[in-house]
Amino acid sequence: MGWSEQGRSELVARNGMVTTSHPLAAQAGLEILQKGGNAMDAAVAGLAMLDVVSPNDTGIGGDVFVLYWSAADRKLYSLSSAGWSPEGWTTGYFRDRKLEGVNAVTIPGAVAGFDAMLKRFGTMTFRETFERAATTAEQGWGMSERHHRDLVRNLDVVREDPESARVFLRDDDVPPLYSILRNPDLARTLRLLQEKGRDGFYKGPVADAIIARVKAGGGVMTNTDLEAFEPEWNEPITTSYRGYDVFQVPPPGQGWATLLQLNLLEACGQKLGLDLSKFNHSSPEYWHLLVETKKLAYSDLLRYNADPKFADVPLDRLLSREHAVEVCSRIDMQTAGTPDVAGTLKGGTVNLIAADRWGNMASVVHSVYNVYGSRITVSGHGFLLHDRGSGFSLDPASPNRVEPRKRPFHTIITGFVMKDGEPLLGFGNMQGSIQAYSLATHLANMIDLGFSPQATADAARYVHEQKNDGPGKLVLEPRLFERVGQQLQALGHQVESMTADISVGGFQGILFQQDRSIPTPPRYPEQAPVNGVYRAGSDPRKDGQAVGW
Repeated sequence: MGWSEQGRSELVARNGMVTTSHPLAAQAGLEILQKGGNAMDAAVAGLAMLDVVSPNDTGIGGDVFVLYWSAADRKLYSLSSAGWSPEGWTTGYFRDRKLEGVNAVTIPGAVAGFDAMLKRFGTMTFRETFERAATTAEQGWGMSERHHRDLVRNLDVVREDPESARVFLRDDDVPPLYSILRNPDLARTLRLLQEKGRDGFYKGPVADAIIARVKAGGGVMTNTDLEAFEPEWNEPITTSYRGYDVFQVPPPGQGWATLLQLNLLEACGQKLGLDLSKFNHSSPEYWHLLVETKKLAYSDLLRYNADPKFADVPLDRLLSREHAVEVCSRIDMQTAGTPDVAGTLKGGTVNLIAADRWGNMASVVHSVYNVYGSRITVSGHGFLLHDRGSGFSLDPASPNRVEPRKRPFHTIITGFVMKDGEPLLGFGNMQGSIQAYSLATHLANMIDLGFSPQATADAARYVHEQKNDGPGKLVLEPRLFERVGQQLQALGHQVESMTADISVGGFQGILFQQDRSIPTPPRYPEQAPVNGVYRAGSDPRKDGQAVGW
């Protein structure tokens, strides 16, 4: 194993694999692989199931981002399906309004994203990939301990909207543990999408119901706003870390902060004479450097991140080696520093990674942003609208200021790693603003400390509050607090041990270990095991699992 405290072995398989935060979703993806579908088909099937069983995190009223390795093209593709703001969201409109409720609801991009995923790289349609999710919504699934606990914690926010209470509660209260949950309204919506595809969402009765709910709350979204939305295929952004090429979806996602932090770890380590591979997971120096580079990366992130169609996000400069070396001068290995820019965004997310026997790999993130999104459920259709618009700024000087048809600052990201031009790892870590530095931590664990995907999933992590009036609160999971908390406190960090109301999210990852003695697998639809093994890890902090065959 990659670490002495790893809780369980990695899953190892050759014909295909899916890992995500709910077992029913992982199994829905695996079922598609076993029926002959590819990694993109499996990803959509798994995400559709998550839309049914994890409504607190995700749903068809949210957004989706994808990094996809196409074995046939030998190329990594990036899809951003982040919904834009309504045409009516002018500066004047928000003069006396806040970014909340219906005025935080941007166009849901997920269904258009699923459509783009399947049409470009899939071998199946909504009819096949949505079948398991629709059937589960009709027949019901069991109330698990984690879902029950999460719903108890968020009971008051679900009760805020009568339609949300009707769909997700029972007699205005949390359904009993282990009871059967159903969502017939969502099932009918998924059946409609199976029949009509994306047009069943952005036109017709579903679109009309979305607009009716928004307008009932005083919002200005229109049917034209919905119909005009299109997802965007773009070039992934990248950096190199210790010989590994790391990729992210470009802004307005925050993934470039992961790349910047990796640049800082490498440059600062060299400048300070530190070799992270000489440390271990209980070395206070390891965590001090991770936290200090996080502060620097997030100061740039919070200062510059925005929709690049509306603002200059100077990634060429920010991701340059020269910038990393310059910024490293602010790090003192003896003292916790104060960030230049403060800011923290919340949010809940799901990550799903899928790989198939032909060598394709999908790394996907999907979300309604905050827990239960906007808390507004579309009447008669069983799904929540996201509140991604609350990621905008109302400061007219901000590059992320609210404007019509603009995409807000996005917390959801997913990652991909290649080595020597070959696909290596699809991975992600859900949970709002912590995602970018969590991905950097996982890569440092795996590349520098030699952890396996399951080992880094199991390993203790941190949450840092970005303040500019001091070093900011640093919260360590209890195992980590016991080992390095006192030493980090001596360096000036405001250290606390993590309690149950704080989360480090959940890691999912699939690593491809190629066997070069085996010929490259034939192209779809011929069937043979991949030329190597897939190795997967799934975070024990969530209910998910890695499954394969």
